[in-house]
Amino acid sequence: MKTIKLLLVLLLVPIVFSSCTVRYNDDYIDDGLTLPQLMNRYELWYVDYDRTTGNGDIPFLSRAFTISFANGTLFANNNLVGIGSTGNGYGINVGYYDFYPDAIRFFHNVYGQYNLEVQRLSANEIRLYDRSQNTSYYLVGYQRNGFDYNRLFYDNISYFLQEYKAWEKVYTSQYGALNDFDRENFVQFLSSGNNFRSSQDASGTPVNAIYWDFTGLYGIFNVPGRPYEKTLTLDYDFWGNEAFKLTVINDSRIRLFHQASGTTYEFQGRGFIQYLKEGGMKRVKQNELKLS
Repeated sequence: MKTIKLLLVLLLVPIVFSSCTVRYNDDYIDDGLTLPQLMNRYELWYVDYDRTTGNGDIPFLSRAFTISFANGTLFANNNLVGIGSTGNGYGINVGYYDFYPDAIRFFHNVYGQYNLEVQRLSANEIRLYDRSQNTSYYLVGYQRNGFDYNRLFYDNISYFLQEYKAWEKVYTSQYGALNDFDRENFVQFLSSGNNFRSSQDASGTPVNAIYWDFTGLYGIFNVPGRPYEKTLTLDYDFWGNEAFKLTVINDSRIRLFHQASGTTYEFQGRGFIQYLKEGGMKRVKQNELKLS
């Protein structure tokens, strides 16, 4: 009997006191890190939303570009406006958390409590699994000084355009041929269905008083070999598509070069939307956006 008890103790001790393991291919390697040590090892955890699996939704993850763990406080970058500078790169305070041996309990300021299991996939990669919804989110760890905020911004620039209630035309170049878009003074990019709205209301009209004359579809497309350049297409049914070279001047101003006429326009964002409130922007997968 003593021999059996001793054998059971020897079998249980590694389980009770083991640290987190890393999986490389199908092999597990003990790296000596506990879950808290791992999560605090990286300043930013990028939410690789395109890899999400399952039909459930964890709102505070599907609305975040990065999350961070800082001494019990949970931070998130939910907006592209100010990303890299807001909260010194961490974003805003969205709640708090507790660590368990193989799980994290999140307490979000808006969406409440979520208990998510943690699976290690590589040295800086984890899977957060919600068993109740059979849904998984994949996170990749980075340090702030090694994280490409600019690339994140341009890869998700459609969300940036949605972070203002309206974009008001504030500049039109003297050069360029006359064209129908000259009359458009406001553009709004909606968070559902790749829809946009435009208005010919007079400049200076309050955002909430704008009358939207037209609703159509828009697309943002990559320029091969130039990750920080994009083209924007607005689909006007009654006069066809309008194509622009899109340039970001700063966090609230964009430049649109109208390719057909050679005219340059600049638009200023009006009515910034900070995504912490319930019902805020939810990310969708890039293939759902139909971006090139």
